[in-house]
Amino acid sequence: MLNPREVKTLDDARAIVEERNLSHIKVGLFDNDGVMRGKYMSRAKFLSALEQGFSFCDVVLGWDVKDQLYDNARYTGWHTGYPDAPVRILPHSCREIPFEEGMLLFLAEFDQGARAVCPRATLSRVIERSQALGFEPLAALEYEFFLFDETPDSAREKGFRNLKPYTPDWFGYSVIRNSVHAELHRQILELGERMDFPLEGLHTETGPGVLEAAIAVDGAEAAADKAALFKTFMKVLAQRNGLMATFMAKWSGQYPGQSGHIHLSLRHVDSGKSAFYNPEQPQAMSALQRHFLAGQQRLMPEFLCLMAPTVNSYRRLVPGFWAPTDATWGVENRTTALRAIPGSDKSQRLEYRLGAADANPYLALAAALGSGLYGLMHEWEPTEAVAGNAYALEHPPELALPRTLWEAAQRFKASKPARELFGDEFVDHFATSREWEEREYRRHVSDWELDRYFEII
Repeated sequence: MLNPREVKTLDDARAIVEERNLSHIKVGLFDNDGVMRGKYMSRAKFLSALEQGFSFCDVVLGWDVKDQLYDNARYTGWHTGYPDAPVRILPHSCREIPFEEGMLLFLAEFDQGARAVCPRATLSRVIERSQALGFEPLAALEYEFFLFDETPDSAREKGFRNLKPYTPDWFGYSVIRNSVHAELHRQILELGERMDFPLEGLHTETGPGVLEAAIAVDGAEAAADKAALFKTFMKVLAQRNGLMATFMAKWSGQYPGQSGHIHLSLRHVDSGKSAFYNPEQPQAMSALQRHFLAGQQRLMPEFLCLMAPTVNSYRRLVPGFWAPTDATWGVENRTTALRAIPGSDKSQRLEYRLGAADANPYLALAAALGSGLYGLMHEWEPTEAVAGNAYALEHPPELALPRTLWEAAQRFKASKPARELFGDEFVDHFATSREWEEREYRRHVSDWELDRYFEII
C-alpha cells in the first residue's frame, strides 16, 4: 500500500487512487486570502486532470472572503466574463483526510497566464530566485488561534457578540488546561501527523481559549503548504467537535491579537551549510544574514499588506500587545518586528514577528523571503539592534509602518522592489484587492459609531 506522502509523480498519484479504488478525490487550491477552495472530482476526471490539467473558474481570484466580486480588478471581472483558468494538480501534495474514510486530498495551482496572480505560484517564483542565487530557504510557521464553544450558526445568531471561549480567563502554558482537554489536544496533534503538518509544539497562550501551534520546519514551499493546510483543517477539526476556531488578527479589544510568526533561514545549495551562521561574528550572524535582515527591515513598510492583509490586521498593530509598530530588529527581543535568533549551523535563523494569523501563508512567506533576498542582493545593512523595550523607544521615521490597509496597499503598489520580486500583474492585482477590502469596510457603520453618535451628536 502506498503511503500518501510517498506519492511524488503522476504515476504514483494514479497508482494510489486506483489502489484505494476511490470513486472521487478531493482537490483544493488557495485564493488571494489563503482560503482553500476546491471540490470532489470523479476518478475518471481526476486521472485525466493529472495528465492534462483541468479548468477552474477564475472568479476565485476575483472575489473576497465573502464571495463578493472585486469591481476594480483588471485580471478578471465582469469585463472578462469570469472564464475558466488552467490548473495543474500537484502529485507530491497528496494527503489522506483522516475523517473521510481513506479520502485523498491533492493541492492544485493555477497555471499558464493565471500563475502571474496565483499566491502559491508567486511564492514559487521567489523560491526559484533564492535557488538561482545559490540558497535553499527553510521556513517554519507558528500560529495563535482562539477556540470558541460556538458553531457557525450560534455565532451568527449572537451577531458575533458575547461568544463563549472554549476555556475561561488568562492561562498561558497551562498544563491543567491541556490535561483537562487532552482529547482535543491529541486530535490536533494526530491531525498534524496524519496530514503532514506535524506540530513541534502546542500550548495554551495567554487569553481565554487561545492556543499556539508551531509547525515543524521544512523547505519554504512545503512549509507554506503545511501552514495553509493547518489553518484550513484546524477550522474543520474544531467544527467537527462543535467548536469554532478563528485566525482573525484581533477578535476583541480586550485580548492580545493573534500572530503568524515566520522562522526563516537559508542554506547554501552547494554545501548544505547555513548561510546565516558564522561563529566568528557577533551573535554568529554572517554578513549574508545581516544583509537579509536589512532587506526584511527596509522593505517591511512596503510589503506590509502581504503580512497584514485585512482591515482587522491593523487592530493588532498597537503598542504593548506583543505586535510591533515599527520595522525594528533585535537579538532575542520579542518587542521588535524582527528577532535574530543566534544558534548553531542548524538553528541560526530570523523570526519575522510582524505577521498576523490572518495572512495568506504563501504571500506572507513570499514577503519575508523576497525582502530578505532583495537586501542580500544589494548588500544592505540593518540599523542598530534594539536593546530593551522597542515600544518605549523613538525610531527613525522610515521604519514606521502604515497604519491602515489602504495606506499599506498604496505603499505596495508604488514599491519598485515588490514589482521586481513578484511581478507587475501580481502587485497590481493584490493591491487592488486590498483597496476593495478597505472600501467594503468603509461602507459599513460600526457599533462604536452608533453608540458614540446616534443620540448625542
